[in-house]
Amino acid sequence: MYHFTDDGLRNVWLENGYREQDTPYGKAVAFDDLDGLTRAICLALTRKPSKLTGTEFRYLRQGMALSQPSLGQLLGVSGQAVAIWEKTGRVPKMADTTMRLIYTAHADGDAHVKSIVTALNEAERFMLVLRETSEGWTASTEAQTAPAIAA
Repeated sequence: MYHFTDDGLRNVWLENGYREQDTPYGKAVAFDDLDGLTRAICLALTRKPSKLTGTEFRYLRQGMALSQPSLGQLLGVSGQAVAIWEKTGRVPKMADTTMRLIYTAHADGDAHVKSIVTALNEAERFMLVLRETSEGWTASTEAQTAPAIAA
């Protein structure tokens, strides 16, 4: 069995679905379906009978590709509050329960929940574009579709 410790998880073991390989740099592990594995872990966490740990809460958040500020906005708290819950492991019951419901609906394909998560993710991915005109600088925002780093 392989002890799967991705992102700090400590209680996940894999019976199969992985390959250990020797490389010139030591042992490496390849997973057959990492996206499917991540989804299965997240769904199992939503059914966990005890409270989520901060690490488990973070794993669910990242399973939806949400930033801390985006999840905070969804829960009505600051991104810093989310960061503190994840770091200290003291996740409020309201946040624990809501996170489980949001992830489950998202994973089950609930169109409304998926659209909210997508909108929050896209809201963070924008470029501030400035243009110098004869009247001075003007600013606009555009959706960021590619890395905006220029030489």
